[in-house]
Amino acid sequence: MAIRPFTPTGAPLKSSTHPQRMRRSASTNPYLSDSKHFPKTPSTLLPLPSSCLQEPFPGAMPEFALKYADPRGEIRKQVMEAASEQELRDRLSQQGYLIYSLKPRTITGFSAGLGKKRKLDVEKFLIFNQQFVTLFRAGLPILKCLDLLGDRLTDAKLGPYVREIRDDVRKGSLLSEAFQRQGIFPAIYTTSIMAGEKSGALGEVLERYVNYQKLALAVRKKIMLSLLYPSVLVCLVILLVIFLVTFVVPRFASLYSTTNAQLPAPTRMLMAIGAAAEQYIVVGAVGLFSAIVGLRFYLRTEAGQSAADRLKMRTPILSEIWTKYQVAQLSRLLSTLLTGGIPLVQGMETASQSVGSPLLKNALGKAQKMVKEGQPLSGALASTGIVPPLAIDMIEVGESTGALPSMLSSVAEFYEDDVNTRMQATLSLIEPAIMIFMGMFVAFVLVSLYLPIFSLAESMG
Repeated sequence: MAIRPFTPTGAPLKSSTHPQRMRRSASTNPYLSDSKHFPKTPSTLLPLPSSCLQEPFPGAMPEFALKYADPRGEIRKQVMEAASEQELRDRLSQQGYLIYSLKPRTITGFSAGLGKKRKLDVEKFLIFNQQFVTLFRAGLPILKCLDLLGDRLTDAKLGPYVREIRDDVRKGSLLSEAFQRQGIFPAIYTTSIMAGEKSGALGEVLERYVNYQKLALAVRKKIMLSLLYPSVLVCLVILLVIFLVTFVVPRFASLYSTTNAQLPAPTRMLMAIGAAAEQYIVVGAVGLFSAIVGLRFYLRTEAGQSAADRLKMRTPILSEIWTKYQVAQLSRLLSTLLTGGIPLVQGMETASQSVGSPLLKNALGKAQKMVKEGQPLSGALASTGIVPPLAIDMIEVGESTGALPSMLSSVAEFYEDDVNTRMQATLSLIEPAIMIFMGMFVAFVLVSLYLPIFSLAESMG
């Protein structure tokens, strides 16, 4: 049974005539129409017209989860039934609503949670966008660009999606809808394309997104390279400890067992550790592997990610670096969206879907509600307690001067440089600490193993 919207007084909306399906063209593009084409609805509630929710055919039909933008730019969610996804898109677009997301409703549960989330290769996706922008800037139609890229992409994973997008566009779908329908592309990407379609500046919007991709990828690579050397050192130390405890120590233990000499306390302790490690190494390896796999599955859940975020926020040195990195990413996202013509409320909605931290996502949701109520962005972000005061002050200046997108870009650049500097300083202290620990452990093992030999030599002398 389809869901029927109600007015604020509680009375159901009257049904309107079922619109005829028609092929979408540039003249019926809802993103190029002005506000007078939107349906008139009460100011306190903007539900979809009942004609969009009626069942065109008797019997059970698939359910779709819809997210759409009303004439005031607010994002709303609703579940409805339709014979097909394309039919529902056509009907809603003809009514003048901006379709932000439309997905078949799936069954949630344990089996659904085991499904592997599809991910894009960021570097190959950047190459695709660079090629797409180049072809589009050269004057080729969008469909021709997709034809060329869909047949010549070397990425085996991205190629099928591009060809499906090409087929959807050929059938009359908007480019943003075709990308969003795949369910694999970032929300900021599909929203930016929608803004480009609406403003008629798709080339500039795509080029701006390519620049955003380049900057974000450069920052991520810089951080990964900074962590590479300490990670290699930690792995070498762990392998050295395992080798000494499970191989070297048991050999000396079998040698000393043939003598009846009294072994020193450090040697006896090391022998006990080596015997236990040699006996339970298989069980320990299986347990460690199971713990790592279980932890990875737990961290993929929302509860696990929230727990990891709380742990990061409580770690003394990591907390400041992690917070500033998240603020830099958020500022870069909002700057890209606002520069592309996306309204602030919708930009915050897209940014909350794009960030990977549940803690920051919840904070953005609360800030978005405050902005809807008329609060400035700086005050809304300050109430979250996550954004540093300096960033709040810079955003407040950007709001007062009317240069919020450029100020957000400055915030992102400042904190990206700050994160890089602090990581370099922190890692410069961690690397000597790892070397000192490795040297002390090796010295303890050597002294413990050779101390009985010196004692036996003295007793024999």
